[in-house]
Amino acid sequence: MAEEKGVPRGGFGRSARLASLPLSFAGRAVGGWGRTLAGADADEVAAGTLARNAEQLFAVLGTLKGGAMKLGQALSVYDAMIPTEIAGPYQEALAKLQTSSPPMPVADVHRMLAQQLGSGWRERFREFDDEPRAAASIGQVHRAVWRDGREVAVKVQYPGADVALDSDLRTLERFSRLFAAIFPAIDARALIRELRERTMEEVDYRIEADRQRAFAAGFADRPGLRIPRVVASSPKVLVSEWLDGVPLRDMLGGRGTEADRDRFGHTIVETMFASPARVGLLHADPHPGNFLVLADGSGLGMIDFGAAASLPDGIPPVLVRILRLTADRDAESLDALLRAEGFLAPDVQTADVLRWVGALGDPLRVERFHFTEEWIARQGARVVNPTNRAYRETGRALSFPPEFALVMRVLSGWMNILARLDCTVEARALVERWVPGFVH
Repeated sequence: MAEEKGVPRGGFGRSARLASLPLSFAGRAVGGWGRTLAGADADEVAAGTLARNAEQLFAVLGTLKGGAMKLGQALSVYDAMIPTEIAGPYQEALAKLQTSSPPMPVADVHRMLAQQLGSGWRERFREFDDEPRAAASIGQVHRAVWRDGREVAVKVQYPGADVALDSDLRTLERFSRLFAAIFPAIDARALIRELRERTMEEVDYRIEADRQRAFAAGFADRPGLRIPRVVASSPKVLVSEWLDGVPLRDMLGGRGTEADRDRFGHTIVETMFASPARVGLLHADPHPGNFLVLADGSGLGMIDFGAAASLPDGIPPVLVRILRLTADRDAESLDALLRAEGFLAPDVQTADVLRWVGALGDPLRVERFHFTEEWIARQGARVVNPTNRAYRETGRALSFPPEFALVMRVLSGWMNILARLDCTVEARALVERWVPGFVH
C-alpha cells in the first residue's frame, strides 16, 4: 500500500499497527503473571505493565496521526484522573501526543497550498515560514505574513488526512476494548462513534472557518478573550490572524500567579456555558492547546474550531434539568426525570447515578469552587477503577442521546483541565447567567 508522506494512508498498514497492540498488551500480561509467580510485587508489576501499555498505545496513535491521534487527544484530557502511582508515565505519553507530530515534508505543504489557493499562492503572502509552528491531528500550522502586512497562522491539512481519519476511526472502533485497560471509566466505543460523526465536518476547513467567524462575532465584546479573525479559507487550508502567546498547558500544574489562573479559569467556564446561548455552538475539543495565554497579558486567545456541536437552541433543556438536579442532590426528582425520558434502566438505583455524575455538580454547589488536582484525583479514584462494579453497571444502564453525551464529555474534559490549572471560579453564577432554565 502506498503512503503519503504527510499521513500514513494505507489502510492495511495502519490497521496492522493498531492490531499489534492487543498482542503486545497480552504479552505484557503473561510476562507480568510470570514475574508475579517468581515473587515480584503484584501491584508494582501491574503498574509497570499499565504504564508501558499507555506509552505504546499513545506512541502508535501519535505516529498514525489522523483519527488515531485525534482519539488520543480526546482521551488525553482525562490524564488528571489517572491514579497517582502511575500518573507520571501516563502524563508524559499524553503530553507528547498533545504537542508533537512528525511534520509534513515542505514539498507537500507547497503542493497543498497550490491546490487550495492557486498556483500563485506565494503572491498572497509577503513571507511564509516553511517550518511548522504547531501540529494537530489532521493538519499543521505555519506562521506567515499576509499580503496586507498582517501576521497570520496558515493551517494546512495533511495529504490524505480525510481518508486516514475515516479509516482510523472505523478500525479503532473494533479495538475500543484496548482503552478499557487504561480508561475504564470512558466509553471508548461511544467516543469513537461520536468522533466519526464529525469527521467529514473537520476535514472541510470552510466549515471550521464559518464556526470561527461565528465565535469571533459572538464574543467580540468579551474583554480578556480574543478569537482570531479568518483571513481566507478553502477546503484544506485556513488562514487566520496570528495570536502571540503560549498554550494554556504551560500554566497547568499551578504555574503562574493565582490571580491569572483564576482569571483564565473564569474565561474558560464562561465561554463554555455562554457559547450555546451567544453563538448556538459548543466548542467540542476540550484540551489546553486550544487556549493561548496572550503575550500582551490581556487574557486568553481561543483557537481551533474544527470540532463544534451545533446547539441552536442552547444546551438541551432536559440536560439542564439533569445538571441542576445533580447540583441540588435531588435524588427523587432526578430519578423520575431520567426514567421519564427513557435514559435510565428500571433496575438502577438513583444513588448510583448521582455518584456517577456527581462531579458535574460539585462546582455548582458553592459560590466559589476551587478546581484542584486533589479534587479530580478523588473523582478518578472513584470512577477510574476497574474493580468499581457499581460504576460500570450504572454507566451501562444510562442511555443518553449522542448530543447529551457530547455536552457531558466536553464539561468533564474541561473540568479535568481546570483542575490541573488550579483555579477558583464562580461557576454557579456563570451557569445561572448563561444557561436558561438552570435557575428554578
